[in-house]
Amino acid sequence: MAARVHRGDLSPLLLLVLAAALPAGALRFDLHSGHTKCISDDIKVGAMAVGKYHIVAPDDGTPSLLSSSSQQQQLPDSHRISLRVTSPYGNSLHYAENVHSGNFAFTASEAGDYLACFWAPDHRPAVTVAFEFDWRSGVSARDWSAVAKKGQVETMEVELRKLEDTIKSIHEEMFYLREREEEMQELNRRTNSRMAWLGFLSLAICLSVAGLQLWHLKNFFERKKLL
Repeated sequence: MAARVHRGDLSPLLLLVLAAALPAGALRFDLHSGHTKCISDDIKVGAMAVGKYHIVAPDDGTPSLLSSSSQQQQLPDSHRISLRVTSPYGNSLHYAENVHSGNFAFTASEAGDYLACFWAPDHRPAVTVAFEFDWRSGVSARDWSAVAKKGQVETMEVELRKLEDTIKSIHEEMFYLREREEEMQELNRRTNSRMAWLGFLSLAICLSVAGLQLWHLKNFFERKKLL
């Protein structure tokens, strides 16, 4: 993807900036006992990523006056999950086993898809564990409330800083995508070159086999005095 922005692309870019500036909520998943569910996120090198997760009480369909810690204490033993977060090269960044909730944070040292895999222990009878997972990376991972308290800045200034960081993040993402595109083009060129050499080699082998067959048939007919 080229880094140059044309006039016709301003409206989608503005929508992308506004979408990135809006706060993202946690996602809710249902996990059956004995099963695994994985979520991936493409993160570039140097970007910060934070995540929070917690189990939702089975009767959490209506508002409750109890605190989250009280609700977690009332969860049955069957409602526990385990989590492992791995880098694109398989390095483990976070591991938690049979917990009700947790959080993690890391700075990406490898570019690519980071994987967060949740699994629930086997239980008889089978149960469904509902949990919420909030995973943020890049600009959305920054704690803007802490920035506002630390700098004692106005709300508008905080929003402008968020938009500035979002635009910088999009700009860096465009360069990152362009680098990935160049890598893929180079890979395609190498693959096409190898396929061309393989085609020539296959053709040479076929011609050699055909020549050997003709030579063998000629000798056979000469021995049989058919020629």
